[in-house]
Amino acid sequence: MSDEEDTLLNEDKDQDEIRKELSQMSFEDLQKLKEKLGCKIYKEALFGPRKVYKKTEFKRENKNRPREISSKKPVPRFRKLVQVKKFIPRDPRFDSLCGTYDPKRFKRNYSFINEIKENDIKELKKELTKSKDPKKIKKIKYLIQRLENQLREEKRRNLEEQKVYEEKKEIVEAIRRGEKPVFKKKSEKRILNLISQYEELKNSGKLKKHIQRLRKKNQQKKRLQLASADSE
Repeated sequence: MSDEEDTLLNEDKDQDEIRKELSQMSFEDLQKLKEKLGCKIYKEALFGPRKVYKKTEFKRENKNRPREISSKKPVPRFRKLVQVKKFIPRDPRFDSLCGTYDPKRFKRNYSFINEIKENDIKELKKELTKSKDPKKIKKIKYLIQRLENQLREEKRRNLEEQKVYEEKKEIVEAIRRGEKPVFKKKSEKRILNLISQYEELKNSGKLKKHIQRLRKKNQQKKRLQLASADSE
């Protein structure tokens, strides 16, 4: 038997004797002994000295071989996850990286949409003549009216932009000639818009319907005013 084994056996015997003596003591005496010796010495006396495990270093027979690493490496409590960049949504309408908004270029690039709408109206009108289902007829009429309103609104907007462009052009030309530019008032612009609207309705043959619609609207307003006056 080696010297190391003898020392280990003697230490085990001493610990057994200490444990027997401690087992015969009362809880109060044990508590006093613990306070006198200290927690660390008390535990060493009861359970033996704490074993310190030395880090084993694996040697390589050849320097070109990969180094061996112990598989008993403790796993960390908090794992470091891969940091992913936060996704930030971008709206191209308000993002400078997507360029600036040019209304003229936008209209020029998407002018084909009006042509598609006109073709859709033609196809819907053909379908309207063939269909006999009242629900389908109602839906087709609604779609035709909606597309026609969109085209009409687009045309009106283009006319207004054209008028603004012509006014600016007249002002610039007057300044070039050395004349004082004439700026139209809002009331004058409103009258001119009404005149152009009247001429447009007259040429399209919708003036009569427009006047009837305005009359009905005015009659409804008068009825509501009379009803509110009677209630008061």
